Parts: sequence; structure tokens; C-alpha cells
Amino acid sequence: MEPTVALRERLRKMINDRIPKGGTDKETTFSNAELDDMLRESESIYYAASEGWTIKAGLLEGDIEGYSAGNEKYELTKLQDRLAHALRMAQKYKDQSEEVEEQQPSLLLKFKGPDVM
Repeated sequence: MEPTVALRERLRKMINDRIPKGGTDKETTFSNAELDDMLRESESIYYAASEGWTIKAGLLEGDIEGYSAGNEKYELTKLQDRLAHALRMAQKYKDQSEEVEEQQPSLLLKFKGPDVM
């Protein structure tokens, strides 16, 4: 798939990798060049999104899961929950990619009949 600015922006939304307001792509998980590579290597935007979420799942690191300060207690999202979410999103877009592929007509079955007088 040939990357365009519109496709790259849509992919950023799908994988929740938005550029901060007033920021650049250097402040995100994926640079514009990396997203363009994902799009080039994919048959559909859904497959690219699946790859993006799979990569994001691999980049997750453990954080402090909770802390307290005085009478206040803070609970952060557990690594296991974030990993499960990223992998569910990857599977969701992979499934959508396969649905798009199934809807496309097969070139093997396409033929042109001979011209008859």
C-alpha cells in the first residue's frame, strides 16, 4: 500500500499514537517514516494497525502499579492489563484486515470470454 499523509494520520489514530499538539513525530512511539514503512509492507490499513499494536505490545514495560502520598492512594493500570489491551487491538485489526481480503474478488476466477461474431 502506498503511504499518504491521510493514511498515516488515520493509522496514527487507529494505533493511538497521536502527535502532541504543537509537537512532532519524534514525540511519539512511531516516526512518520516508520508508519510509512508499515503501510508499504501491508495490504490494508487494518493490517498495518495490527502490526502497530503488536509492536506497541512488545514495547510495554512495567511501571509502579500503585503508590500513596499521605491520605491519597493512586492505582495505575497494570502491565498485564495494558498488554492484554494492545494484543486485543492487534487481533481486532488483523480480523478486519482478513475481512477486507475476503471481500476482494479473486483474480484467479476473473476471466474474459472470447469475442464471438
